[in-house]
Amino acid sequence: MADLPVSLDHAVIHVSDWERARDFYTKVIGAEAIARPNGAYIFRFGEQQLNVHGPGAIGAPVARNPVMPGNSDLCFRWLGPIEAAKAHLESAGVAIELGPVRRFGAKGEGTSLYFRDPDGSLMEFISYDD
Repeated sequence: MADLPVSLDHAVIHVSDWERARDFYTKVIGAEAIARPNGAYIFRFGEQQLNVHGPGAIGAPVARNPVMPGNSDLCFRWLGPIEAAKAHLESAGVAIELGPVRRFGAKGEGTSLYFRDPDGSLMEFISYDD
């Protein structure tokens, strides 16, 4: 298959509370929160971002089935040993649901931890440094 000039720009999540989501995604995930009109945010990670639907947001006319709070599943690359990610989550009071476990991600085999955002969406940190 030929290489196409494509890379991931953004994904969409839905949250039920803007400020609670901002606190989680900045403090736990390390995103930059960019304020939008009406108290909304988007969360940026370098060249990628999470667009966020929240209270009052409507995905129409494009989204046939809008993202709902708690139904996302996102994996973030942790730069460093997975034990540091575990310590970070524990210090933030975030419960680890599974891990460390071996998983296969975009860079091959790594070690992952699974946890949830405040709305119940599944989050994962994967480290390739172990």
